[in-house]
Amino acid sequence: MKIGDYEIWTIETSRFALDGGAMFGVVPQSLWRKTNPPDELNRIEMVTRSLLIVGGGKKILVDTGNSPKMSQKLKDIYKIDTTSTNLISSLQKYHITPSEITDVILTHLHFDHAGGSTFDDAGILKPTFPNAKYYVQKEQWNWALNPTDRDKASFFKEDFLPLKEFGVLELVEGEFELFPGINLILLNGHTAMQQIPKISDGQNTVLFAADLVPMSSHIPLPFIMGYDLQPLVTLEEKKKIMGPAYEEKWTLVFEHDPKVTAATIASNEKGFGVGEVIQLL
Repeated sequence: MKIGDYEIWTIETSRFALDGGAMFGVVPQSLWRKTNPPDELNRIEMVTRSLLIVGGGKKILVDTGNSPKMSQKLKDIYKIDTTSTNLISSLQKYHITPSEITDVILTHLHFDHAGGSTFDDAGILKPTFPNAKYYVQKEQWNWALNPTDRDKASFFKEDFLPLKEFGVLELVEGEFELFPGINLILLNGHTAMQQIPKISDGQNTVLFAADLVPMSSHIPLPFIMGYDLQPLVTLEEKKKIMGPAYEEKWTLVFEHDPKVTAATIASNEKGFGVGEVIQLL
């Protein structure tokens, strides 16, 4: 997709699975299993999907997905597969090497969003993209360093501490235009200061929905993850986003949907649903 000076693509970086009940919170399984059938351990199929933005002298990556450096125990728990598809091989399809990435926007520092930011080089953890600046909200950084007992299992410091050690970390604060036509929207329902980029040229808009709307089946307002620290805040944030997204026909990119890469928003008798399905490949 072309927006302004940017070409925009999505790339899959891993396959994994999480508990279906946790992914849909108070929504009964009889409803969510229609679109997301669980396996024998109640896990639903998911992906990690990054956004690749090229233009204006920039090669920008939004989120880095799960890490192949995770322990086998964790890979088994979360059914993580980085062999069939991974961050580096997906970039190679666009003839882009890690050294060519200029900027990495991390929506937040959970392992399935920031895991690919570093790699193990013979026992030394290094930034995967050595020439890039990694942008993280300062409050999210501080939260990740001192998470609560409820969400500390989502943060692996080996995914992000090396960014500071190697001098590639850029802590930012607030909502602003990071690059021409690329604005950061801040959300607090899922975790402290999740930042999601909105790319717009005034006529067309792409929103990388991250964990506000992780899958197309999360478009209905009450479909909110049990992982969210403040689900009622998430509800208000969804209401704030869905209105303009519907009225202005934004394209929402779903970071975790194994089947639907992106879509517009439709209005129905129950509120909002999936509109036109779009493939940004």
